[in-house]
Amino acid sequence: MVPSGSGSGPDVKSWLDFWDRSHRIYVNDRHLEVHCRRVADDILSLSPTAGDAVLDYGCGDALEAARVAARVRRLYLYDAAPEVRARLTRRFADNERIEVLDDAGLADPVLAGAIDLMVVNSVLQYVPPEGFATLLATARRLLKPEGRLVLADVIPPGDTLVADTTGLLRFAWREGFLVAAMLGLVATFFSDYRRLRQKLGLRTYAEDAMLRHLADAGFNAERRRPNFGFNQVRMTFVARPKG
Repeated sequence: MVPSGSGSGPDVKSWLDFWDRSHRIYVNDRHLEVHCRRVADDILSLSPTAGDAVLDYGCGDALEAARVAARVRRLYLYDAAPEVRARLTRRFADNERIEVLDDAGLADPVLAGAIDLMVVNSVLQYVPPEGFATLLATARRLLKPEGRLVLADVIPPGDTLVADTTGLLRFAWREGFLVAAMLGLVATFFSDYRRLRQKLGLRTYAEDAMLRHLADAGFNAERRRPNFGFNQVRMTFVARPKG
């Protein structure tokens, strides 16, 4: 997505700092709501079954997680940002099908080989190479032999700003927040997000490179079309553990 605003404070030095603080990635509540609705729709498009355990890794606010949970046996939500996890815990405290995981919960041996579907959506651009290797090892540990790892909204190399911007504006026009999106794009110029992007960059992956990474990590993988979300320049991959 094209972020639209700033985080708070001059000491935002990493992507985790950014996501763990107040920010304006979403231009207004409507933007956040329709984004979360689309993510839930995309996860459900993978056709999880009533007996599945699903992990949404890097889930963000996941406002519509209950809709996904209603279709599966168990939905695990994990986000690296403590403030995000706290909001999730409060929001879904009464939903017996949803469990919010912290780092210790993610490492719990009980989950090893227990996950049918692990979704990592719009996350990899913020993950350094060593972190990506760790993520893939985690997926191998958690997934059942027949389980699926879905890496979605992966950014390809090259300048995708025009595609990102056009995709956001089309999405905003369709969903009724076009003016807010245009103002948000202006605000991005002065944001912590822009400064972090200039300093740290965003990780990108060519299709063939991503398939090699997954093969080296012990997965059989293929590109899935369409991509999650509104930007079809970005990519989604579905991977299964090698036998």
